[in-house]
Amino acid sequence: MLAHGRPYLAIPGPSVMPDRVLNAMHRAAPNIYTGELHTMTDSLIPDLKAMARTKGEVAIYIGNGHAAWEAGLANVLSRGDTILVLATGRFCLGWGEMARGLGVKVEVIDFGQQSDIGMGQVETALRADADGRIKAVLAVHVDTSTSVRNDVPGLRAVLNRTGHPALLMIDCIASFGCDRFEMDAWGADVMVTACQKGLMTPPGLGFVFFNAKADKARDTADLASSYWDWRPRVNPGQYFQYFDGTAPTHHLYGLRAALDMIAEEGLEKVWERHERLARTIWAAFDVWSQEGPMALNIADPAKRSHAVTSAAIGAPDGDRLRDWCERVAGVTLGIGLGREPSSGYFRIGHMGHVNAHMVLGVLASIDAGLKSLGVEHGRGALDAAATEVGKVG
Repeated sequence: MLAHGRPYLAIPGPSVMPDRVLNAMHRAAPNIYTGELHTMTDSLIPDLKAMARTKGEVAIYIGNGHAAWEAGLANVLSRGDTILVLATGRFCLGWGEMARGLGVKVEVIDFGQQSDIGMGQVETALRADADGRIKAVLAVHVDTSTSVRNDVPGLRAVLNRTGHPALLMIDCIASFGCDRFEMDAWGADVMVTACQKGLMTPPGLGFVFFNAKADKARDTADLASSYWDWRPRVNPGQYFQYFDGTAPTHHLYGLRAALDMIAEEGLEKVWERHERLARTIWAAFDVWSQEGPMALNIADPAKRSHAVTSAAIGAPDGDRLRDWCERVAGVTLGIGLGREPSSGYFRIGHMGHVNAHMVLGVLASIDAGLKSLGVEHGRGALDAAATEVGKVG
C-alpha cells in the first residue's frame, strides 16, 4: 500500500534519470546526415574530456561498460600479451576474464572482497617482471560490488618507481562524475566508463579515454577490428565514423542534457555533493552497526566510494530487507553482487541525480524495514544522518 507513488531506484546503476535528460530524449528522430545533431555531437567531446580531466582523446561506443572494456583492451593488446589484473571485487575480475577470452594471458592479484589494492604486492609483481612481459595493469577505481575506492595515483607511483613500462588502465564506470578522478594528473593511460551512472543517461553508451602512450600501442595491437578501432572515432572524416554506423541519436541528446547539468553545478561541487551524501549514509550505518549484524563492507572511510555503499546484514536478511523496502516503501536496493551468500548483503547506489531528501528517504525506509522485520540494529541512525546533512550551511 505505501509503495504506491513514484518509486525510487536506489541501485548502483542504472541511476535515477533526471526529467531534464528524459525530456531531451523525448523527441522525434533527427536528421543523421547533417545539421544540429552533428554540431551537438561535436560539443560532447570537450565536455567529456573536461570531466575526465584529460587532454587526451575520447572514443564513444554504442554499448554498455562491458563494451568499453573490450574496446579498451582491443586497441592496446595483441593475442598472447600478458596483463596484470588487480582485483578488489567482481568487476576487475570480469575485465580480466574478457581479456582472457580475447587470447590475452592474465595474471591476477586478488585482494579479496573487503580490501583495496595493496601497493606492496603490486610493486613486488612488477619488479619480478624484469623482461616487461606485462603490457598493461588493470584496476577498477570503484568496484560496484564491494564499494571499495582504489588509489589510482598510488598505482602510477608504483609503476614510476619500478620503471615498468606497462600501460595503466582504469575502470571508472561506477565512479565517473561521482568520485574525484583526474586522468592526466593521476597518470592513467586508458580509462573506460559508461553513461548510466554518474552521467545520468539510460544505459547504452560506453567511453574510452586514452593518451598518446596508449595510442602508440595501437600501432601494433592486433585485437581491434574495424568496429573497435578508436582512431576513426576520435578523428572522424565523416560523421558516421564517430560510431562506425548510425548514431545513437536519443542517447546523445540525453547525454548533452546531463553534461549541461553537471557543468551548471560545477564538477567540483558534484564531487562535494557525492562525498557529503556518502557521509550521510555512513553516519546511519555507524549507528545501525552498534547492535546486531549490520556492517559496512569497507571499514576505512578513506577507502570507500562516494557513489555506492555495500553492506553486510547476514543471510537471509539482505534479501528480506530488499524485498520489504521495494514492496512496502517503493525503494529498490541493490543486490549483494559477487558475495556469498548474496542474500546476506545489499547495496545502496547514491550516484548522479541524487540529493539529501532522496538519501534521507532511503535511510528512513531501511530503518523502517529493520524494525518491521525484527532485525536487531542500533537506534538513532536517522538522527545521525540528519545531523550530517545539517552540517551544510
